[in-house]
Amino acid sequence: MLILETARLQLSELRPSDDGFIVELLNTPGFLANIGDRGVRDAQDARRYIAQGPAASYAAHGFGLWKVALASDGTPVGMCGLIKRDELPFADLGYAFLPAHEGRGYASEAGAAALDFGFRCKGLPRILAIVRPGNAGSVRVLGKLGMADRGIRQMDHQVLRVFGMDAYRQAGTPDA
Repeated sequence: MLILETARLQLSELRPSDDGFIVELLNTPGFLANIGDRGVRDAQDARRYIAQGPAASYAAHGFGLWKVALASDGTPVGMCGLIKRDELPFADLGYAFLPAHEGRGYASEAGAAALDFGFRCKGLPRILAIVRPGNAGSVRVLGKLGMADRGIRQMDHQVLRVFGMDAYRQAGTPDA
């Protein structure tokens, strides 16, 4: 099901048939280093990941991580969306892209669409993002999206930088 469309991208719900793409994405060096090992090694693991993660989130919250594909030909290039974690008081923006499609502005484009969806369609008052401090690329993307650095937080036995954006700021009102 198509959720969002931008000038270059389509964001849609992940399906069990996306298993091969998920195996590839979740085992890239960047995903493993910056997000972590999700134990997805084969199609069965990927279908379990989709069912227990994104699909469960769609059902519970009306959002989750979506497949990001090129609008021109449907090629999957990454995933992006909103996640509601028990450890955080607000939903957070997450994304990951295949190495061949990094550096093309897709994370910023998909991230902006996901933020807009969260604020306008879901009425979220604030959206966060968490990133490992050494992930300079994601820090740049979050800054480009207008998310403010909210400091350091210990989560799941790791130190993470927390970024955030309030709905009023996203709508164009200056930060108070």
